[in-house]
Amino acid sequence: MPPRSKAAKLSEPTKKREFGAQSSFGFPPIARGDARVLILGSLPGAVSLARQQYYAQPQNSFWPILGSLLGFDPHLPYAQRAEQLRIHRIALWDVCRSGIRPGSLDSAIRRSSVTANGFEAFFRAHPSLRAIAFNGRTAEHLFRSLVLPTLPASTAELCFLPLPSTSPAYASLRSADKLAHWRTLLDWLEPSAPAPRHRPASRSLRQHIGKDKSVPLDHLTVANRNR
Repeated sequence: MPPRSKAAKLSEPTKKREFGAQSSFGFPPIARGDARVLILGSLPGAVSLARQQYYAQPQNSFWPILGSLLGFDPHLPYAQRAEQLRIHRIALWDVCRSGIRPGSLDSAIRRSSVTANGFEAFFRAHPSLRAIAFNGRTAEHLFRSLVLPTLPASTAELCFLPLPSTSPAYASLRSADKLAHWRTLLDWLEPSAPAPRHRPASRSLRQHIGKDKSVPLDHLTVANRNR
């Protein structure tokens, strides 16, 4: 039997059995070297894994929100939507490289099973980054507990932007209200946005260093259902 092509391998669902539970694996980042803002989720949900696309769940408002902000059709083919993010200097990734999660609720992620992505290398390769936008509280808590303690001090000048989850499970905000919050991304894409060494200290990641970073996932209140 001839060896499978790389494309065939990529088309397989990114899951495997691990100790009797599903271990899900995230995707490579969508990013260009001159990215200014990094949007972080937690871990792809079942629909995204099946389609091998970020935020593939039809009721998730991520692509409609980004399309509205950046001026592109959210129904474009996935590759074109991803290219729109690159063109506008936005990077997209997840905090988790892998983790066990039955179903698609973020609250179901088993924290002990999570392996974080390699952010130190990512930040070195993207020196123009000015801010990290978190798609929901789960992504922010995971980053603070698993990633932030491992980063060198030089990365602490990046700004945190906690944003409401685009998941349909986060229903306490209407889509229009979520869009209003997400508009803050545009400020950090402007040429006049603060450069890394001139950001207001009160909004930098440095203020979070030293805080309690052991946030049990069982107590997270915002879940990104079916990402």
